[in-house]
Amino acid sequence: MTENSSRFEQKLHIRWSDLDPNGHVRHSVYYDFAAQLRTELFIARGIRVEDMAKAGFGPVLFEEKANFRRELHFGDDLIMSGSLKLLREDYGRFAFVHEIWRGETLCATVEVFGAFIDLKLRKLTLPPQDFIDKLSNLPRHEDFTWLPIDK
Repeated sequence: MTENSSRFEQKLHIRWSDLDPNGHVRHSVYYDFAAQLRTELFIARGIRVEDMAKAGFGPVLFEEKANFRRELHFGDDLIMSGSLKLLREDYGRFAFVHEIWRGETLCATVEVFGAFIDLKLRKLTLPPQDFIDKLSNLPRHEDFTWLPIDK
């Protein structure tokens, strides 16, 4: 794991079970890789799923999309990076971008767009202030944008 001010990185390990009959990584695995990286990023910044649940909220995704640029194969030496691409000013909405690199070649991107949900009411909510403080320290993509609060 490495970090800089604009992204969080981890080495990516492709398992045999990640492959499709053509010998490259199945499309759905890219989303699994992105979810795992976000989880590791949150943990590295002190944001644990159990703590969010105890506080009564959790993340929910509205959209997830991938752009496949190069095939990934078993044994490839890959790095996946993740960073915030968008954050609403009240921290109620977010977007992450994940990039998979083979050396200097960008092989794929996965973007997710989401919010936070109150686990009891099942309605969108804002995270508590102590989580906002931690979210404010997540790495930001070079194209990071603040989203204004709807009036």
